[in-house]
Amino acid sequence: MNMLRPTLRRKVRRLFRQILPAFALCMALPKAMAADSYPSHPLVLINPYAVGGPADLLGRALAKELGEILGQSVIVENKPGGGASIGTAYVAKAAPDGYTMLLGTAAAHTVTPMATKVPYKGIEDFEFVGMVANVPNILTVYPSVPAQNLKEFIALAKSQPGKFNYASAGMGSSPHIAAEMFKHYANVDLVHVPYKGAAPAVNDLVAGTVAVGLLNISAVLPFIKSGKLRALAYANTERSPDLPNVPTFAESGLPDMVSGSWYSLAVPAGTPAAIVDKLAQALKAVQERPEFKKILAAQNAIVMPQQKQQATDYIRADGMRLAELVKATGMKLQE
Repeated sequence: MNMLRPTLRRKVRRLFRQILPAFALCMALPKAMAADSYPSHPLVLINPYAVGGPADLLGRALAKELGEILGQSVIVENKPGGGASIGTAYVAKAAPDGYTMLLGTAAAHTVTPMATKVPYKGIEDFEFVGMVANVPNILTVYPSVPAQNLKEFIALAKSQPGKFNYASAGMGSSPHIAAEMFKHYANVDLVHVPYKGAAPAVNDLVAGTVAVGLLNISAVLPFIKSGKLRALAYANTERSPDLPNVPTFAESGLPDMVSGSWYSLAVPAGTPAAIVDKLAQALKAVQERPEFKKILAAQNAIVMPQQKQQATDYIRADGMRLAELVKATGMKLQE
């Protein structure tokens, strides 16, 4: 009887070796078939910001173009609040089937998770389809401020530390981080006045209630062109085609001062690779469409080509850069 046991074990092992590949194939087939038929019904793009802002305009343009390429409607749902954490948490907990997507930002993936406790991991809980675009920030002042360029404004701010207030779209927002970065590099003292979004910040900036802003260019461009705000420096590596006479910070003596709001497209972690690939191909096609390029150009937005792992690496590196800036400046990302 004892002599039969090794033989029996060998037969069982042989049987398992024959069965396991077929079993693995059966397990993979539903996923493969799901990817082949994807998408079979409408998708949802979660925008973690309120209706009407720069993110909303970009998100709705992205949804429209994605829907046309994928052959299914892409419905935009705004879930604002919590420093973009409410909408982001919703997507993190959604089914990983490619039907719930996130219009991601630095606040959603790095800033808010760094500043406070959120019910998700900013990077690990997502599969990044790709980067979408970046909207640079621009330094503006109310016309009564007696500074015609960046050098003059820095000298003015240094001569009167703490006198000038600056408006941001909220604690931890891109304009807040940009202004704190500027304070650090220029060694000036400006007082932060946070608002609940770009729109109210711009309203008070144009009214002269707050003297300084380092907001997204798309939010302030009409007021710069009308003379209601004076632009001093552009936080990008090249000048804006809409404001060719406004120098970059680098041209004005601050070479490290580059700042803007980037947007990404993400789905929940665990989404099948074939579906992520299909979405990445669709995103690339959207970025090449003339209509989408026109919408980006209207916002001075710059296409970002990074996809999947490159996008993940970019977001992770951006978070590390922010962490270093927070440590160097002592800035608070939350009240």
